[in-house]
Amino acid sequence: MFRHLLVPLDGSRLAESALPAAGELAHRLGASVTLLHVLEPTAPPTVHGDRHLRSPAEAEGYLAGAVDWLAARQVSASVALNQQQGDVAVTIARIGGAVGADLIVLTTHGRSGVRELLFGRVAQQVLQRGTIPVLLIPPSASGRDASYVWRRLLVPLDGSDTAEYALAPAAALAAACEAEMILLRIVPTVETVSGDQSAPARLLPTTTAAMLEVEASEAASYLERVAGGIREHERVVTAVVGRGDPVRALSDAARQRQVDVIVMATHGRSGVSAVWAGSVASRLVGTGVTPVLLIRIPSA
Repeated sequence: MFRHLLVPLDGSRLAESALPAAGELAHRLGASVTLLHVLEPTAPPTVHGDRHLRSPAEAEGYLAGAVDWLAARQVSASVALNQQQGDVAVTIARIGGAVGADLIVLTTHGRSGVRELLFGRVAQQVLQRGTIPVLLIPPSASGRDASYVWRRLLVPLDGSDTAEYALAPAAALAAACEAEMILLRIVPTVETVSGDQSAPARLLPTTTAAMLEVEASEAASYLERVAGGIREHERVVTAVVGRGDPVRALSDAARQRQVDVIVMATHGRSGVSAVWAGSVASRLVGTGVTPVLLIRIPSA
């Protein structure tokens, strides 16, 4: 399980939204935390409405305060200060490997808005450069004062080995946090069928609806088989079949069941481009409904 968390901070309250989640997780797992700030030679005077940390002394003082905040919550933390040489995202990804981090915790904010996330690019870089998972936290104006608990984990599945790769780390996380696992498979409705099936669905809606009902029944059986294997290890597991658009169904399930994190698997270099080019994971992160933990599948 995760033993060393890297939390990049830029000095803003939005970035500090990662601290409560990282702190709670580190406390649960007995993990250490490295707080990172990348000094930018040409940094703007403010970042997300807060004064930008522009000198080493200023950044060190800020990070020391964050270390104290974590220490008050029984979490051991160290600091890393880096003078940027090139792209911030590349720098953070590189340092993640250098310090031996096995999880990078980031807030989903950036200078160009949600769909052009600075930290979305960091996630890409990290996933492309290694196998370090990335936990993306929706930003909160409360910053480090935001509350966070780990009670329910949701794992979306589609029957593929790719999606099931997230099961082992999710189960380990659920065990460490004494959390419930929710397994979700989405089956489209006639109105939300996409791709090659969309045209036949419009032409033969009744037939398509019947076929989708069969698919939903098969999805329920599949989820119960997977859940049964996890329950053998005395884990609390709930199986749910959702209907409709994948992102909307995922978001609705996360809200209705008060999910604390969604755990998803993604491929390496080729898969990363898909993840951040309008796929389910990218759109889900954009909703900001709940944190998303991306687990990279190692290249063969």
